[in-house]
Amino acid sequence: MNTPTPTANGRTGAALPDIPAASVPAGLPDADTLTRLANAFFSTLPGAAAPHDGASAVGGLPSAWPAAAPVLPAMSNAAPAGSPLAGPGGTGTGVPGASLPAGRVPGGNLLPAAPTHVLTLGNRAPALAPHAAAQNGLPDNMVTIAPALEPRVGGAALGVPPLNAHVPSSAAAAKGAKSITSPIAARDTSAGQPSPYYFVGTPEQGWQRPAQDVAVPADAGATPQSFGLPGEDDLRSMLSIHRFSTSAEPYRHEQSAAPYFLDNAHATRDPRGAGPAMPVARPPFDVNAIRRDFPILQERVNGKQLVWFDNAATTQKPQAVIDRLAYFYAHENSNIHRAAHALAGRATDAYENARSIAQRFIGAASPDEIVFVRGATEAINLIAKTWGASNVGEGDEIIVSHLEHHANIVPWQQLAAQTGAKLRVIPVDDSGQVLLDEYRKLLSARTKIVSVTQVSNALGTVVPVGEIVELAHRAGAKALVDGAQSVSHMRVDVQALDADFFVFSGHKIFGPTGIGVVYGKRAILDDMPPWQGGGNMIADVTFERTVFQPPPNRFEAGTGNIADAVGLGAALEYVERIGIENIARYEHDLLAYATSRLVPVPGVRLIGTARDKASVLSFVLKGYETEEVGRALNEEGIAVRSGHHCAQPILRRFGLEATVRPSLAFYNTCDEVDAMVSVIRRLSARSG
Repeated sequence: MNTPTPTANGRTGAALPDIPAASVPAGLPDADTLTRLANAFFSTLPGAAAPHDGASAVGGLPSAWPAAAPVLPAMSNAAPAGSPLAGPGGTGTGVPGASLPAGRVPGGNLLPAAPTHVLTLGNRAPALAPHAAAQNGLPDNMVTIAPALEPRVGGAALGVPPLNAHVPSSAAAAKGAKSITSPIAARDTSAGQPSPYYFVGTPEQGWQRPAQDVAVPADAGATPQSFGLPGEDDLRSMLSIHRFSTSAEPYRHEQSAAPYFLDNAHATRDPRGAGPAMPVARPPFDVNAIRRDFPILQERVNGKQLVWFDNAATTQKPQAVIDRLAYFYAHENSNIHRAAHALAGRATDAYENARSIAQRFIGAASPDEIVFVRGATEAINLIAKTWGASNVGEGDEIIVSHLEHHANIVPWQQLAAQTGAKLRVIPVDDSGQVLLDEYRKLLSARTKIVSVTQVSNALGTVVPVGEIVELAHRAGAKALVDGAQSVSHMRVDVQALDADFFVFSGHKIFGPTGIGVVYGKRAILDDMPPWQGGGNMIADVTFERTVFQPPPNRFEAGTGNIADAVGLGAALEYVERIGIENIARYEHDLLAYATSRLVPVPGVRLIGTARDKASVLSFVLKGYETEEVGRALNEEGIAVRSGHHCAQPILRRFGLEATVRPSLAFYNTCDEVDAMVSVIRRLSARSG
């Protein structure tokens, strides 16, 4: 029987229960030892007599144990046990219901939990003093406290360094990823062996590697990174501390001695300097710090905090992008290239700097290979109506896959109808992966271009585009890769991939809407006629003839979307600061967790079960229309897409017209996944 045991300070506490010796794991102290340790601890609290010099050691503790806590906490919270005035540093719990809701008030984590808890300031004050220097040189308490003061601060204000430039594999071989379906192991790809993980592939290896299972773990577990905790590699990287100076003008770019309109060097100069980038140490991936960078995640829908699971349709924007757009309109707004005044110079420098950032981000050889357009849809139309109209004729063939978005089907259908060419389709298996053997059979001397997505927007399938591009080139065809769904999830290196064209949209990678990128090999762009005519794309115009600018200006007629191009540059730099490999690793673990929670729900049918997937879950629920599921989730503040996702052919391949499509990003969490699955389980239970 357990009886109250008086402690050394005169208070009464519950005695430890009697634990059979056989049940105590080896290496742990038994109940008697724990009791003696507890008594020794309480004997050192303020007001308790310290052991005299002759006291015997208890449990291996020194015989003369000094006071372990200052007298200040006791003086600052002298309320007796059970008093409503006692705070968390004392003996009570404070006034019930008086605490601020966690995470709802900026800086609330620094305030007392209730008005009466101000008495506990003495307990908390010692912890507010700096104890050590954090990785970026700031005191450690600044790193942990400052982001909570204002949601839009996050990691950007703490000096998290951006990736300096594209890192070749010889300078930065990929480190090992931790799979949730296998023991933790470190893999070094520096020896040239292809990585089995799409998110740690080195640039030269591209995507030519075995597919990786997105398996459902038996215990629904995940790696530490899934919960914002550092892994072994993260901890090791912090051993090397790098400090970076910050510019007084955050958006100032390098300028040549001559004005921009007299010197074209700015179009080819890397504003961050030439030469290979040095690896930099980054802090561990912290999903909560990331979330503070996205103000819209604090929005409430139907009284619930927003859960944004519609990332395949569009991604949310970090405060860094919002601030960059505001700064442009407040300090740089002007048309570009055609004036000798200061604001034209600022706007031109900002616009061309964004082009250089995009070049670096996807590993292009030159900024001249980057053309700004409205998005991936306009990008594919541009290629089909310029290169396609010049190179595809009657009897020629165009190959796409069954997975394609309508934007990568319709322009080629239009071209085929105009020229008499034929559209051929790579089939997929029951998991949603393309059949490479069937693709090989489609290739011939008549094939002019192969245009495929890198990640399916409807199923999440990661397509082996490296092999598809290589086989297309062997057949003498060009290759276009639609990266709208891949660029925010995995490292892209267009030179390693050897794609002739690569396209993506800014709003799919945390940038503004209405801006996108066409990458084309320079030699191909030089031979392509312009798409639209007007200003900015001309070198000289008479009524007899027009001389066009070289790429990329040739394809950017009229006033471009200058501000949003600058905003896209800010978004790409934001992703670089976090690290695309960190994002990919976290999202892979989150996808595996979500798969393990969703698949067991009665009535759920998952569409798209390829071995290699990005963070898209497409499903139907027995007994419900997809719109009904979408509405039920919306009532709980959870945003998903329900419909055909502009990919009707692939859904019809599985006998469907629509699916529910949660799509995940690196600011989503396991808790949000649980909230979604809870709603789906409730619906499933109702249908019987």
